[in-house]
Amino acid sequence: MKRLFSILAITGIMAFGTVDANATANMTAPVEATTVAIETQDDAPAEEVGFHQELKKRFIEGGPGFMGIVLLCLILGLAIAIERIIYLNLSTTNSKKLTKEVEDALSSGGVEAAKEVCRNTKGPVASIFYQGLDRADEGIDSAEKAVVAYGAVQMGQLEKNVSWISLFIALAPMLGFMGTVIGMIKAFDKIEAAGDMQPSLVAGGIKVALLTTVFGLIVAIILQIFYNYIIAKIDSIVNDMEDASINLMDLLVKFKK
Repeated sequence: MKRLFSILAITGIMAFGTVDANATANMTAPVEATTVAIETQDDAPAEEVGFHQELKKRFIEGGPGFMGIVLLCLILGLAIAIERIIYLNLSTTNSKKLTKEVEDALSSGGVEAAKEVCRNTKGPVASIFYQGLDRADEGIDSAEKAVVAYGAVQMGQLEKNVSWISLFIALAPMLGFMGTVIGMIKAFDKIEAAGDMQPSLVAGGIKVALLTTVFGLIVAIILQIFYNYIIAKIDSIVNDMEDASINLMDLLVKFKK
């Protein structure tokens, strides 16, 4: 019996000790978590503001001349890239669904019904289908020539203004390198005027030179990513146009029979 009471007493002490420890930990943990959260909230805005201030400072140190032109390249390049991305996404068509609808329209209502389906569908694939169907009465060869010719026109519309993005990609780092060269020349001019090789004279010009190069490369990298996406999107739409044109010719041959 004494052993039983001893075991119960030890168990009770351990249980209450564990509960007290857990309660103390639970009371301490929110305080520590709150302290860490407050410190994190206090540090995060300072770090974000510091980054923007540092970026602005470095941009101003690079000089308004070349840095302004590099920034203009970024703004114009992004504007064209965003416009192209929106246009290309709107030009994307479910060609398989359109082909099926045109086939059903040809079977039920003839060429005019199929042309009406194309008129109610947006995108270059529907436009190519419409041109081919519009020349269907003149023969398969005429329809094929119309599809090829209008396909080239639609391809030109897809690639419109894309060359300007590639121009800005090449121009931004070149302007940065030019700013680097000019900064180095200014640094050597200061050394020549002072007649002494002092690190303080060279450091300012070299820093300005490197800043223009860095910003020019950053602009080129950003625009290159958008440019590659646009080119890939254009290639996808063009391949879709070619496959759809082949399917249209097969449908017209089948309809003529």
